[in-house]
Amino acid sequence: MKNDKKFKKYPKKDKQPRTPKLKINLFGQHAVREAWMNPTRKFKKLYLTDKTAEGFEELLHSARKNGLDRPTPQIVTRAELDKSLGGDTVHQGIAALSSDLPERNALDLIIKHREDEHSVFVLLDQVTDPHNVGAIMRSAVAFGLKGMVLQNRFTPPLEGTLAKVACGGIEHLPVAQEVNLSRAIETFKDHGYTCIALDERGEKTFKGLDPSPKKAVLVMGAEGPGLRPSVRDACQEVVRLEMKGPLPSINVSNAAAISFYALTS
Repeated sequence: MKNDKKFKKYPKKDKQPRTPKLKINLFGQHAVREAWMNPTRKFKKLYLTDKTAEGFEELLHSARKNGLDRPTPQIVTRAELDKSLGGDTVHQGIAALSSDLPERNALDLIIKHREDEHSVFVLLDQVTDPHNVGAIMRSAVAFGLKGMVLQNRFTPPLEGTLAKVACGGIEHLPVAQEVNLSRAIETFKDHGYTCIALDERGEKTFKGLDPSPKKAVLVMGAEGPGLRPSVRDACQEVVRLEMKGPLPSINVSNAAAISFYALTS
C-alpha cells in the first residue's frame, strides 16, 4: 500500500564557515618579542589580540627604526589563538609564524668564539622534554654561555613550547645540532676545550676541578637514564653536584643552572 503521508521539510540552517587554524610556530610575550627584534628571523605573520596590540606599538617602531622588514600585525581574538594552539596553551595573546633559526654545527660555535679567553658551552644528550631544554637555554643565556649542542635525532622543535619556556633565550644562544655527540665532544677537545660530564656517580665535584677550565663544555644527560656511556666516556672529567639533603638528585634544568654558576663564577 502506497504511503502518501507527506513529511514536513524544515529549512536547512545556514552553516557558519569554519575558521581555519592559524599557522603558528612562536607564542608568548618574551618569545615573540625577542624573535621580532632578531635580524636573522624572517616573519610571515604576527597575531595580536586587541589588548596585546596596545603594548606592541613601541616594538613596531623599534623594528622599523632598525630596518627590519616586518609584516603588519593581524588582530585576532583570544578564541582564535586558543583554537589554533589548544585551549591549555598560555599564549598571552600573541603568536607568530617565523622562519627557522640558522642551522649550525659544533665547529661553527668553536670558530665563532675562538678568540674568546673564556667560553662555556652546554651539550645535551637526549634531553627531549621541551620544558627542560627551554629552561636550560634560559639559564645558559643568564650565565653567559656561548652556545648549546643538541643531537638532531632526539631534539624537540626549537619553537613553540621550548621557545616560550626559554623566554626569548633561543634568540641569544646559538644552537648547534649534531648527528654524533661523541664526535662533537672530540671536536671540542681538539680545539682546547675541557669536556665535563655531569653524573651523580662522579668522584669529583666542581670544586675538584683545579684550576677551573676557561674553555669548557658541560655535558648533561636526560633525567632517569642520564648520559649514555659512550658520551660520558668521551669527556675528560666526570663531576657530580654535592647534595647535602636526603634527595639524591634534582631536575636537570635546576642542575644545569647550578653547574653554569659553578663554571662561570
